[in-house]
Amino acid sequence: MAYGPPPQPGPGPWQQPPQQQQWQQPHQQAPQQWQQPPQQQGWQQPPPQQQGRQPQPPPPVDQGPADAHELNWALMAYIGQFVIGALAPAIVYFGRIRSPFVRRHAAQGLNMGVAGAVVWIVGLLLSQLIGILVWIPVLFTVALFVFLVYAGRAANKGEFRRVPAVLAWPLLK
Repeated sequence: MAYGPPPQPGPGPWQQPPQQQQWQQPHQQAPQQWQQPPQQQGWQQPPPQQQGRQPQPPPPVDQGPADAHELNWALMAYIGQFVIGALAPAIVYFGRIRSPFVRRHAAQGLNMGVAGAVVWIVGLLLSQLIGILVWIPVLFTVALFVFLVYAGRAANKGEFRRVPAVLAWPLLK
């Protein structure tokens, strides 16, 4: 079954059209004839790439729907933080599950855990100077817990929801 119009006879896009010879008298110049290049049909070669710039790789794509085992590991990267903190996504991230789906969720969960730990350490140190600053880590933790549940529910459905960079510092990819 053929698709599209049949190829036209004549020179292909890689060949130049035949030149017609014109008989001239000596000492006369041939008239310059400029022609439009023939319209090309079908597949064409891409234009040559510029020297200094390489094409960007495509964004990461999941390898299809995750199985139940991968869904559980991705969920533990978030929900495990309620029990053992940033250690849960670290176990998932450095564990033996090498699926891109699990790794992406574990990286985001670990970024959230590290951000929470740093905010608590800095917040407690600054609260020694100004007592009212103790509320900053508390409010950060409340927002972190809300987004842990939000991202955990998405992971359990086989989806990925990006958490705001304020809560999940992009340290790991």
